[in-house]
Amino acid sequence: MDWWIYQGVPEPHTGIRRLPPPPPWREFDGGPPVPLPPGEDQASQRRLGDLHRAVAYRPDPTDLDLINAALYLRRPLLVTGRPGIGKSTLAASIAHELALGPVLRWPISSRSTLAQGLYSYDAVGRLHDAGLAHRGHDGGGRRGHDADQGGEYGGEATPSADIGRYLRLGPLGTALLPYEQPRVLLIDEIDKGDIDLPNDLLNVFEEGEYAIPELRRVAVDQPRIRVQIDGSDELVTIEEGRVRCRSFPIVIMTSNGERDFPPAFLRRCLQLKLREPSREHLASIVAAHFGADLLRESDQLVDQFLARRDRGTLATDQLLNAIYLTSNIAAEDGRSREQLAELLFVNQRTNPDY
Repeated sequence: MDWWIYQGVPEPHTGIRRLPPPPPWREFDGGPPVPLPPGEDQASQRRLGDLHRAVAYRPDPTDLDLINAALYLRRPLLVTGRPGIGKSTLAASIAHELALGPVLRWPISSRSTLAQGLYSYDAVGRLHDAGLAHRGHDGGGRRGHDADQGGEYGGEATPSADIGRYLRLGPLGTALLPYEQPRVLLIDEIDKGDIDLPNDLLNVFEEGEYAIPELRRVAVDQPRIRVQIDGSDELVTIEEGRVRCRSFPIVIMTSNGERDFPPAFLRRCLQLKLREPSREHLASIVAAHFGADLLRESDQLVDQFLARRDRGTLATDQLLNAIYLTSNIAAEDGRSREQLAELLFVNQRTNPDY
């Protein structure tokens, strides 16, 4: 399909540059532009397996229309489906294929709040350092860090004035920086959050901006302050205590279907329900992970997995684990591959995502 930007292929490309301008109601004018961070490589991965999963991910071709519609419309994508079906891995695949840098990950718990997703402020640390600086000046002892130089943050030569070093943008706050190309933001298991969290996200999603009150209060004296971003020690400049996006981020929100969401929230999202992979889809997933040769040797295991899946709740990662295990030890152990695979299909618990 010529209009697809994300195609579900393993090789990175520059297709994001073909994305047309957003609809007039989804245009944002944040600035000055912030460059994208380096792409996904071994150094930027939490684990090497993360990169492998992104490269080996194979979306169902019938889902690509809706995924690309979210890219065109600059709308969040709410992805539902059973655990282990690949909801979280979709975000990594998009970021890798479109060369948009590391995924910004916000795992949701019952204690998650909108403020935590936007930024964190270490008020206690700032007061502690200010006290050290004050005692150092009064008693001639140790002065606070950076007390004798303004540093790149500017302002007074005291830690109390250097407010930027006590702020760090969260994953959502980082995603809304004025990047020339969109960042990929994964809001994982949003259905585990507080009941008010979806509604709290509505205004941020609609306006594409947020304010940092701690910086707004000092904006007259310090209009430009440097702060750290999520997942990196990189510094960015915040002007007048406000962040506004330039390219709306690619937001992937996952849900296991544990509760319903408010209608107003659902209207502002595109909803994608991932289905259980067909036999042909499973074959493409296995081939992507292990190669065509091992796929041919594993036809019977795929059939065994499908028969088991129809009678219970199995996830694709359990099939991948069974193929890996049986291809390495079945011959030496003397038992059949099917016997070993059956042990995993019966006893292994489903992981969050394969």
